[in-house]
Amino acid sequence: MPPVPERNASVWRRFVESRNGLGFLFMLPAAAFLLCFLTYPLGLGVWLGFTDARIGRPGEWIGLENYLWLMDDPVFWLSVFNTLFYTTVASVLKFGLGLWLALLLNRHLPFKNLFRAIILLPWVVPTVLSALAFWWIFDSQFSIISWVLMKWGIISQPINFLGDPWNARWSVIAANVWRGIPFVAISLLAGLQTIPQSLNEAAAIDGATPWQRFTKVTLPLLTPIIAVVMTFSVLFTFTDFQLIYVLTRGGPVNATHLMATLSFQRAIPGGQLGEGAAIAVAMIPFLLAAILFSFFGLQRRKWQQGAD
Repeated sequence: MPPVPERNASVWRRFVESRNGLGFLFMLPAAAFLLCFLTYPLGLGVWLGFTDARIGRPGEWIGLENYLWLMDDPVFWLSVFNTLFYTTVASVLKFGLGLWLALLLNRHLPFKNLFRAIILLPWVVPTVLSALAFWWIFDSQFSIISWVLMKWGIISQPINFLGDPWNARWSVIAANVWRGIPFVAISLLAGLQTIPQSLNEAAAIDGATPWQRFTKVTLPLLTPIIAVVMTFSVLFTFTDFQLIYVLTRGGPVNATHLMATLSFQRAIPGGQLGEGAAIAVAMIPFLLAAILFSFFGLQRRKWQQGAD
């Protein structure tokens, strides 16, 4: 019978040399990172949502009282409406404009690589810096938009972009769309690059119009990429915090408060950690819905490969 240390060394060697074992070892650092910086904060947030914890006080278990309180909180429901409206409108605009840019950049254009690099600029610029730039653009007195429209005689006084509730909503949506279009455009462009050109050429020979080639060839083959890209886009938009907090802090009159910004306001400046955590936990069902959208969108790949 071989000694125990030698037998253990043999087992360890086989484990390391196997494909699954090596993959498991490579995944350990990422798993540890996710456990420390994602799983633990999520679990702590869920726990705090069932307590009356405040800053400087651990709190006691109170069950569903925070969630029952939120059910009767009009500001919370306004933030839910703002979040859904903000996410839906911004995501639709980013998809439409991003797809148009991707199709345009997929053509044989002069200086195509330069245009691709320029389009990436809104995405690589820090969010806070972008928000400060839009803060100046939407300023109630010194807005460049109001100045140009007044010079052209279209308006007689500056537009109150961030002081009127609906103007503020559309202003933050415009800022988010400007920042998010590059991610959608470049990702969809990468998907377009994988579609064989021979398929479009064959459809053109058969007499298909450009619109028919797009709807019958390009769009179906691009569906899995669209599902993944739009899932990430929706997640980024739904959980947006920096842009809203720098531009409006949730104002005016809570008109631009998203669930993320309201959670922060209640938990940190307001000191109600339990209530803020409950608002954050209430975001989870919406995020799961976005993930399920991606999952069912990816099922189209089976259809493309000839499966039922």
